[in-house]
Amino acid sequence: MAALLDLLSQRVRQHPERIALQGPDASFSYQQLWRAAQLVAGQLRSLGVKRIGLCGDNTPAWVVADLACLMADVVCVPVPVFFSRSQTEHLIQRAGLDALVFSGEAEQAEMIGHGVWLRHLPVSPAASWMPEHTAKITFTSGSTGTPKGVCLSAQQLAATAGALQQRLEGVELEQHLCILPLATLLENIAGVYLPLLMGATVTVAPLQTLGMTGSSGLDLGQLVAGLNRHQPHSVILVPELAMALVNAGEQGLLTTDSFRFLAVGGGRVSPDLLARGRSIGLPLYEGYGLSECGSVVALNVPGAEREGSVGLPLGHVQVKVDNEHRILVRGNTHLGYLGDEPQADDWLDTGDLGDQDTEGFLAVSGRAKNLLITSFGRNISPEWLESELVQALGATQAVVFGDGEPQPGALVVITDNRSPDDIRAALTLLNAGLPDYARLQAVYLRRQRLTQAEGHITANGRPVRHQIQADLPRLMAESFPLFMNLSVPAGTSIRQTTPGDSNMAFFDRLQSETEQARAHVTGAPVIQAIREGRFDLEGYTWFLTQAYHHVKHTVPLMMACGGRLPERLEFVRKALVEYIEEEYGHHEWILNDLEACGEDKEAIRHGQPDTSIELMVAYLYDRIQRGNPAAFFGMVQVLEGTSIELATPLGEAIQKQLGLPNQAFSYLYSHGALDQDHFEFFRNLMNDITDPEDQQAIIEAARMVYRLYGDMLHSIPLRAHGKEQRHEAA
Repeated sequence: MAALLDLLSQRVRQHPERIALQGPDASFSYQQLWRAAQLVAGQLRSLGVKRIGLCGDNTPAWVVADLACLMADVVCVPVPVFFSRSQTEHLIQRAGLDALVFSGEAEQAEMIGHGVWLRHLPVSPAASWMPEHTAKITFTSGSTGTPKGVCLSAQQLAATAGALQQRLEGVELEQHLCILPLATLLENIAGVYLPLLMGATVTVAPLQTLGMTGSSGLDLGQLVAGLNRHQPHSVILVPELAMALVNAGEQGLLTTDSFRFLAVGGGRVSPDLLARGRSIGLPLYEGYGLSECGSVVALNVPGAEREGSVGLPLGHVQVKVDNEHRILVRGNTHLGYLGDEPQADDWLDTGDLGDQDTEGFLAVSGRAKNLLITSFGRNISPEWLESELVQALGATQAVVFGDGEPQPGALVVITDNRSPDDIRAALTLLNAGLPDYARLQAVYLRRQRLTQAEGHITANGRPVRHQIQADLPRLMAESFPLFMNLSVPAGTSIRQTTPGDSNMAFFDRLQSETEQARAHVTGAPVIQAIREGRFDLEGYTWFLTQAYHHVKHTVPLMMACGGRLPERLEFVRKALVEYIEEEYGHHEWILNDLEACGEDKEAIRHGQPDTSIELMVAYLYDRIQRGNPAAFFGMVQVLEGTSIELATPLGEAIQKQLGLPNQAFSYLYSHGALDQDHFEFFRNLMNDITDPEDQQAIIEAARMVYRLYGDMLHSIPLRAHGKEQRHEAA
C-alpha cells in the first residue's frame, strides 16, 4: 500500500502547485488533492468503516474518495454506474460493505468532506471471504451478468501504474481526460494513478456531458465536442469509441492536434482501423489486459509497436503462450476472487488465445471458450471476425456464430441509413480477403442495438453468447438477411466477382442460399402451437384469409411475368402456361374452405389482407414490372416448398384438433399432393436458368418472400399466447 502513496507523495513534493485534478467547477493542485484525500481518510477512520462501495459519476470527489481509501487502509469497491440494482445489491452483500460513498449528494448520506458523501449500510451476515492485503475489489459483470469480484492489493495497483509509466517514458502526457467511468479498473489505474505518477493533470467531467450513458450509450456529437473543448493529450478508448472517433475525424469533425497517445483496449481492434486513425492524426495504440492482472498486461507505444499485436508485455509481468495457444501470465496476478480460495497455479490462464513472436510481441485472437469449430474442423475466433466486421462495415455491434456449421454467420448492427446492397458490397469485399473457411455465409442486418436489458450484452458491452445463441431464431427473424456468394476466390476484386458464380446446380444453390431465410417460416410459433394442440378456429380462418389474398394473385402474377420475359426465356414462358392451367381457380377453393368453417366468404373476398401479404404481393408485381421478371420464381420456391413440408402433416393435425369436415381442407390437402409434382417440375426448370442475373433475382426474391410470408405466419393469433408481435419488413 505504501508504494503507491509514496510515489504520489513524491509528486506532491516536486510539484505542489501544479494542477493535479480538474473538474467542471473546481480544480485541485497536487498539494490540495493530497490534503483533501487525507481529510476524507481521517473521516473514514473515525467512522470505523473497513469496506466501502464507491459510487457515482466522474467527479473530483470520486478521485478524492478513492485515494482516501488507500490512505485509511479501507477496502474500496468501485460500483459501476451502469450496474443494475440487482447487480449492485449482489456486490454489496458479497463484499460485506459497511457503507456506500458517493461522489455527489445522495439520500440518507452525510457529507464527509470535499464533495464526498457517505451512507452507512446494515451489517451483512453473508460477507464473503476476502484475501489478506486486499485494497481494491473490482467487479466485472462477466458473460452471465452476475458480478465477480477480483481482489487486488495496493502493491499490485502500483506495479501496473509504475510499469505503464516506464513503458511510456519519452511520451509527454500532461493532460488526460477520463471518458470511461472511473469505476472501470482501466480508467482508474491508467487514467488516474498513471497521470498523477507522471505529474500530469487528470480532467474529469460527468459522463453525460461527454455523450456517455450507461455501459454503451454514446452521443458522438457530445463526445467530439467535449474532446474539442478539453484538448487532452491522452484518452483511453474501447474499440467502439475508437471507431466512432476515426469516423468523426475522417469527416473533419474532430480536432486532433492535441492528441499524443490514445490507448485502445477492452476488445480486439482491426489493424485497418488503427491505420485509418493514424492517417488522420489519431495516435491509436492497442493494448491488452484483464482485471486479474491489474488491468494492463501489454501495450504498443511509439518506438515499440507492431501491427496486428497488442504490444510487448509490461515489465512487471511475464507472458507465455502454450501449445494450445492459450495466453498465460505470471507476476502481477490478483490475490484471488472474492469468496473463492486462491489458486496455487504459478501461471494464470487468462482464457484468451493468441501468439507471441520471437521478439516478444503478443497477438490476441479471442477467448478460448468462444472458439467456433466449423463442420470442416477449422477453428475460428469470433472476436477476430467481429473486429473485421466492425471495421469493414462501420458496424455498431457484431456477433459471429456458426459452431458446427460449414461457414460462420453474423448478426450485425448498423444504425445508419446505408442500403442492404451497399452493405452486401462491403461484405463481398471483406469475404474476398478472408481465408475460405472464415468467409461469412449469411449476415443478419439489424438497425436496433443488442441490449443488456434483453440479456444480450454484458454491462461492459460484450456479447452474452449463450443467450444470443438461445435467442438466435428470433433475432434472425427480426433482421434483414444478406446471403453471400462464397465462391469468391481470396484476393478477387469485387468488380471481378460475377453474381451467381458456382459449379453447383442452380436449384441446389437456391436451396442452400435461402436456407437461413427459410428458418423464419419453419420457426414460426404457429407450427409448434399446432403440434402442441394450441391452435384454434380463429387462427385457422385467419390463415386461410391471408392465403386467399395472396393466392388470388398467383395467376395474374404468372401472366404479368410471362408478358415481361425476354425471348431467351421462352422455355420459361411455356412452363408458365402449364402453371396457369394448374393454378387457376385455387383462390375459390380457399373461399369454400372458409365457408365450411362458418365464415362469410363474400366478406373475405372484399376484405383487406394483413400488411405482410399486401407487401409480398406488391413486391412481386414491382419486381416483375421494374426489375427482372424471373424474380416471380422466388415466390414459387417459397410457397411450393412450404406446402410440401408443412401442408399435409399440419392440415391433418389441425383437422383433428378442430373437428372440421374435409370440405374445410381442400386447399391444404390438395397443395400437399399437387406441389410434390410441381416442385420436381420447378427443380428442373430452375436448373435450366443459367443467366447469373436471372439466378440472383430469383434468390433475392425468395429471401424477401420467405421474410414476408414468415411475417404472416408469425402474426397468426394463437390460443393462450395471444397475438405475437409482427416483424414486418421495412
